[in-house]
Amino acid sequence: MAVPDEADAALALEVTDLSVSLGGVRVLDGVDASVREGRVLGVIGVSGAGKSTLFRAIAGDVVLLRGRVALAGADVTALPLWKRARLGLGYVPQGPSVLLDLTVAQNIATFERASRARCLPPKERAETVQLEHRLGVRARELSGGERRRLELLRALVADPRILVCDEPFAASDPVHVRMLSDLLRGHAARGRAVLFADHRIDDALSISDDALFLSEGRVVASGPGAHLGNHPAVRGRYSGVTG
Repeated sequence: MAVPDEADAALALEVTDLSVSLGGVRVLDGVDASVREGRVLGVIGVSGAGKSTLFRAIAGDVVLLRGRVALAGADVTALPLWKRARLGLGYVPQGPSVLLDLTVAQNIATFERASRARCLPPKERAETVQLEHRLGVRARELSGGERRRLELLRALVADPRILVCDEPFAASDPVHVRMLSDLLRGHAARGRAVLFADHRIDDALSISDDALFLSEGRVVASGPGAHLGNHPAVRGRYSGVTG
């Protein structure tokens, strides 16, 4: 599938004036963001900047003070996560979400049935995240990095139009970070959109077509991923960042 030029690509996700308060604290304050089909948008920021809350708001997991969330032009602000999923949203939250008592193969099969995806052999599915040798292992026995790869694989089973991943590289070594980066880039190259956050700023910016820098719940800087590391606001928070 050919990916359209950025100017011609449709908006897969758009959030406007997103504001969220948790426990009386304003966690997001007037955030605007968008990602087009065929693009990867990286969200960076120090711990507590609001990245996870932004993703939860996109997924419909928190109550908004104000703002709008649109998927492929459709206003989904009032819809729960399962309805957003039916409209093409795939969500990998920051916290663990594997079914611990099921094996890797059973986790894959469960989400294939739930998403009504075209079933592929479990081994073929698992090979994409290098878990083919762990098919019969219960998820509770996997390492942290293996669980994260399984969570990403489950989200991809449904071939989501917009994939939202919070810390997809968590607990992964450099080899698997590169593999997962290629997986996200490959999903976008098929005309899908990817939005993700990661604490490894160099890894995040290296695969991002576009990027946002969040600080104290606000977008402080945005631009091409290849250049955002040189923004004064970003450089002021991170040392050793290259553009």
